[in-house]
Amino acid sequence: MSTRVGIGYDSHRFAAGRPLRLAGVTVPHTHGLVGHSDGDVALHAVVDALLGAAALGDIGALFPDTEPRWKGADSAQFVRATLERLGPLGLAVGQVDITIIAERPKLAPHIAAMRAATARALGVEPGAVSVKAKSNEGMGWLGRGEGIAALAVATLARTSG
Repeated sequence: MSTRVGIGYDSHRFAAGRPLRLAGVTVPHTHGLVGHSDGDVALHAVVDALLGAAALGDIGALFPDTEPRWKGADSAQFVRATLERLGPLGLAVGQVDITIIAERPKLAPHIAAMRAATARALGVEPGAVSVKAKSNEGMGWLGRGEGIAALAVATLARTSG
C-alpha cells in the first residue's frame, strides 16, 4: 500500500495555574490542561494518528507519563520523535486533519497560528495541515467546559520500500 491512515484522540481536563497549549500554540485563557507534558491535546492526537498509521502503538507506550524526562515537555518533541520513527520505515507525512472540541476559549483567532505551528513540527507545508474548532453544544463534560478534546487523522505516504 502506498498510503496509510491513522486516527488519534486525546482529552484533558482544565487546571488553574497552567498555560493552555493547543496545536503548538499558547492560547490565552484562565486555565490550562492537566497533563504530564504540556497537555497539548491536539498534538497528542496527531502523534496517536501518526503512530496508528504506522502501526507503532500509541503515545502512552512511547512517551509514558511515568517518565520524568517528559514532565512539562513541549508536545512538539513527541511529534519530532515520532517522525524519527517513520523515516526508517519509508513513511512520510502526507496530510493531518485536527478537530479541537472546546466550549471555551474561542479558538478561531488562533487557527492560523495552530496550522503553522503544527506544520513546522511535522516538517510539512501549512497546506498539509487542517485545524478546526468545534463546540460540544453544551452537552457532557466538554459542553460544561471542564476540559478540551481533540481528534486527528493523519495520512502517511510510502517514500521507499
